[in-house]
Amino acid sequence: MRSSTAVGLVAGRELRVRMRSKAFAITLAIAAVLFAGFPVVMHFVQHHGPSTEKVALTQADAAVGGQLDALATALGQNLEVRTVADAAAGVAAVKAGDVAAFAQPSASGTRVTVDKSLSAQLRALFQTYDRQAALDAQIRKLGGDPAQVSSAVAAAQVTVTTLRPADPLRSQRLAIAIAAGLLMYMSLMTVGQIVAQGVVEEKSSRVVELLLSTLKPWQLLAGKVIGTGTLGLVQILVPGALGVGVGIATGTISISLSGSVGSLLWALVWYLAGFIVYALLFAAVGATVSRQEDLGGAMAPIILPLVAAWVIGISVVPGDPGNGLVGVLSYIPLFAPVLMPMRYAMGTAELWQVLVALALTLALGVVLLRFAGRVYRNSVLRSGARVPLREALKAA
Repeated sequence: MRSSTAVGLVAGRELRVRMRSKAFAITLAIAAVLFAGFPVVMHFVQHHGPSTEKVALTQADAAVGGQLDALATALGQNLEVRTVADAAAGVAAVKAGDVAAFAQPSASGTRVTVDKSLSAQLRALFQTYDRQAALDAQIRKLGGDPAQVSSAVAAAQVTVTTLRPADPLRSQRLAIAIAAGLLMYMSLMTVGQIVAQGVVEEKSSRVVELLLSTLKPWQLLAGKVIGTGTLGLVQILVPGALGVGVGIATGTISISLSGSVGSLLWALVWYLAGFIVYALLFAAVGATVSRQEDLGGAMAPIILPLVAAWVIGISVVPGDPGNGLVGVLSYIPLFAPVLMPMRYAMGTAELWQVLVALALTLALGVVLLRFAGRVYRNSVLRSGARVPLREALKAA
């Protein structure tokens, strides 16, 4: 049997078995719903501003409604003013829940009747109105024209010179960056552990002994990595494509198609590079233990940099995408698969930086191929206690 055929058979079997599992279907469905639903939620939030507050005034105070409405607009609030016949009708409207407040403006300040409590928005509105009314009264007392003073005050504006204009698409870039990092983290974490668990299952059930009677160790290892890697590729491609497609369809993503799809394609490239590194490490570690109970402790040193990369990415990149520490870590192969796609999506990583980090990651993958192959070959047929790394690296 040719090597390519042997590797293909192992990869195909691994892919078929994993794709039929309920865990894979459930995980893929949840990820697809989350990433397709996020743009819908953002679209709803973007197109629905603050709720409208309803305020009642008596017919005698109806003229104040226009002033309150203008103030509400200036404060970024939505206000609906209703007029009632008298104070009793205003109180009744509050009790019935038709309005949030019944206001009675006076020279000493506005009296407001509410059911339970006055919202912060309405409190700020009425305080602004009362202060403006008090100021107008003092201007009239001094013989001035309140309208002229208000016009002069409104004309006094702060002139701002921006050296680095804000990116209008920053929020969208941030969302894509977080999505790329999350997809990478979830896939490498789950699929990488599947590789290790599969090795331990075959080792503990002694299936591996039968397989190695017809296959070379490196063929079996390569087939498992390729088959499981393809599974992870599906877990990234389906949710990512759904998220981008729904985002573009709903108008939530206004970044150019090449920009959004480019971020997704780079995420796929980085997944492949990252998976090569992590899958080889997980497979090597899985070969050194014989029980699933021992696998958690053995995988901890491998999982740690992956978790650290995600924590740093989600906590630092959104607020400071140009952070120096993130920039340095994004070149280190064990951190790069999570951090570099996030930096690229945020627009803080140049193409040459991405290519350098990718080259370093692939170079580590080549080194690990020899390392993991030796550990796998020397450990996978040994049962019992965990095989020490020093023994696993000795020539067979």
